[in-house]
Parts: sequence; C-alpha cells; structure tokens
Amino acid sequence: MRFLSDHTDPTVAVIGFGYVGSCVAATLAARGFDVIGVDTDPTLVEELNRRECRFNEHGLAGMLFSALDSGRLRMTVDTAEAGAADVVLITVGTPVREDGSLDDGQLRSCARELSGHLRRGQLVVLKSTVPPGTTRGLLRSLLEARGLTAGEDFGLAFSPERLAEGTALRELRTFPIVVGGLTPECTASVGELWRRALGVDVIAMDTPEAAEIVKLADNWWIDLNIAMANELAKLCGLHDADVLDVITAANSIPKGSGNVNILLPSVGVGGSCLTKDPWMVWHTADRQGVRIRTAAAGRRVNAGMPEYTARLIVDTLAEMGRDPAASTVAVLGLAFKNNTGDLRATPARDVVGALETHGVTVRLHDPLVDRDAAAELFGGKPEECLEDAVRGADCVAVLALHDDFREVDFAALPVARPCLLFDGRAYYPKDRIAELRAAGYVYRGIGRGTPGSGRDVRGGRPVHG
Repeated sequence: MRFLSDHTDPTVAVIGFGYVGSCVAATLAARGFDVIGVDTDPTLVEELNRRECRFNEHGLAGMLFSALDSGRLRMTVDTAEAGAADVVLITVGTPVREDGSLDDGQLRSCARELSGHLRRGQLVVLKSTVPPGTTRGLLRSLLEARGLTAGEDFGLAFSPERLAEGTALRELRTFPIVVGGLTPECTASVGELWRRALGVDVIAMDTPEAAEIVKLADNWWIDLNIAMANELAKLCGLHDADVLDVITAANSIPKGSGNVNILLPSVGVGGSCLTKDPWMVWHTADRQGVRIRTAAAGRRVNAGMPEYTARLIVDTLAEMGRDPAASTVAVLGLAFKNNTGDLRATPARDVVGALETHGVTVRLHDPLVDRDAAAELFGGKPEECLEDAVRGADCVAVLALHDDFREVDFAALPVARPCLLFDGRAYYPKDRIAELRAAGYVYRGIGRGTPGSGRDVRGGRPVHG
C-alpha cells in the first residue's frame, strides 16, 4: 500500500518536542505544513503557547512563534490528537543506561499511547536514535497492539535525524535524508514526504535496520575521530608541536573520495548523541557476541579529556609559581560546544569538578546557558557579568567560544598578572596568541604547548641553557 498519495499537503504530528522535534516542526510549518506538536511536559507546552522557547538555536524561536501565530503549529500534551494527522514523526528521547543498553521508557510510552489512536493510511516515522532492530521489533509490536498491521494498514519507517546544534535549521533544508521502511512502499512514501516537505535528496535503504545503523555510524565515526585528535594533541604536547599545524598538514593528503579529515581536539565531547550512541553500538553488538572495541575506546579517550584539561591548567599554574590551591580559575563557556546553551553531558562540568579536587577556586560565566540549570549542575550560579567572573583570576579558561567572547578585550580584563589563558575550544591563531602574550597572558591550549616541553610559560619563549 502506498501512503500519502492522496495528500497534497499532509498534516504532520511531531511527538516529542525537544531539540530535534522543535526544529523539524518549525521547518515543516515554515514550508506550509500544518503541524501538531505533542509533548508530555505541560510546562514546555505552556511556555511555547505564551511565546517562550527554551532551545537556543539561531532563528528557531522566531520560526516557532510565527508558526503558532499563523495557526500552522498548535501544541498539546494529548497524544490522541496525533490521530488526526496523516504523518506521525516520533522524536522522543532515547537515552542509554550505564551498560549502554537503550532506555526505551519514553519510546514505549509514546508507542502504547499512539497505538490507540492510529488509523488506516497513516504513516509513522521514527526519528529518535535507536539500536538496529528497534523499529521492526519493539515499535512495530507496540503499534500493532490494537489490531492494525504495519506495512498494510499503516506505514512504518525509520528516518534518522543527523543535525548539529547551531546549524540544524540550515541542515534540515540541505542535508540528504536517509529512509528505511518496513516495506518498499513505506520507504517510497517517506521519501516522497521528505522531498515534498524539505526539497532534499533522499537516500533509500533496503531495511529499517540499515537506516538505524547509518545514524549510529555517523556518531561513532565523529566520536572516534575526535578521540584520535585528542590523543594526537597529547602527542604534540610532548614535543612542543602545534596540533593545529599538524592536523592541517595531515589533512592535505587525498584519501578515498576526499582527503584525510582529522577533526579538532578539545576539552571533551558532550551533548545528547556523541556521548551515548557509541555505547549503543557497543552494547548492541556485545549482546550478539561481537566485541566492537573502537566505539568503547573512543568514548573512554574523550571522557578522560576533562581530567587531562584540569591537569594542564594546574601544572601550568604551578610552573608560573602559583599554588593551585590558592588560585582562581574563571571558566568562560559552560555549554558542551560553541554557540549553544545546551548543558547536556557538557565536559565543562567534569573540568570544573577536577579543578576543585585540586583545591582551585572556580568562577563561572556563560551568557547562553540557563543560570538556574547551570547552578544545579555545577553547584554554583554563574556570574552574570564577565568582569565579575574574571576579577583577580589567575587563569581564564575558554571552554566554549561563543560569539559573545570573540571580541573580548583580554588586555582590559581585571585579572591577575601574569594570567594563564587556557584555550579549550577557541583554537586561537598564532597572531592572536602573540597579542595575548603581549597583554600579559600565558597561553596554553590542548596540544599547543605543554608544561615541561622546553617552553618558558612566562613569556612563551624557548628556555636556553
């Protein structure tokens, strides 16, 4: 059975109005579709209905508010309203447990509730990241509980989200989208939906399992690549080599259909995907007797970077003649990446925790994060004012380079002199580093000069004799 063939402009229900669901819903509404947003969190629904958006994605709030004002989007906590839609997109949270297995509570709850409101001809598409076999197995069985048959009475497919925070709205309109349906007709119907709704290329997979693995492969590769970059940075630090120079040179050689593409090191990996998806890969294979070592290895390397970062800061302070236990570090940027306010699994939390175990006093500042949420996570509320955060600080640690920090006049900041400037994710070029040193800062970055390497941290010059 072909689905959607009679619907020029299908109504779409988006169940799970987190980051992914809100971006997808806003984009579909902006392109003329009627969208029903469903979320079990009444506070989130109430916030949106009074024109408040908790997601810090450039342009998203305006798109959501415009859609609500025009009537293209309406919000509800009642899953039953999804029964009126032609297409149902499931974008609920799919975290993992400590052993790497899927915590399927939200997915089960959603599917059970939805099964009582499904009708013939509807198309159900799972977008939440799951282990291979989940769409065909768990989701199908739950949706069929009321007597309808997937692939015959209603369509069922998996189509992963592959968006990066900060660029998601643009990527929705440009990235090819992957689809794997329960039947060829299901695959074709979802492909038709995305071509019509987003105008993007569609990559059709033979099975839902193949589509599920595509998403895992993407994040597995990214996490493992970053792990290599982090270990490369450690090696460069041992030899006083600038890891950015090394990566630029290494990436110049053609390989496969492109070039070698080593990503950049940092204080660690965070967010809701990269920190869990490799473990999902590992657990899925392990259950079937196959040991996948690279997924676990990459995770362990990246999870160890906050402690490595804290040690670099502490060791450099000691080389500067400062007692770490009597020193103050001002952390700028608490979110897990540049230009987002997302605190989920942020490595900054573990950096701060490791610094505090060394007796360091830590002050926090991030203009993008929710200050109450940050206070709960870090155990102390961030300073509202940059100057208050850095006043008298022995070190300024830039752990996320938001646009707000790009034009900071470091020479004018009321820090101790000399002051350590720790670059955790700014990747300052050499001319900027020279300016910082001229302003009385000692510069240190991940893989960009390390204590004990023969470089005088007081002035950035080689030590002779």
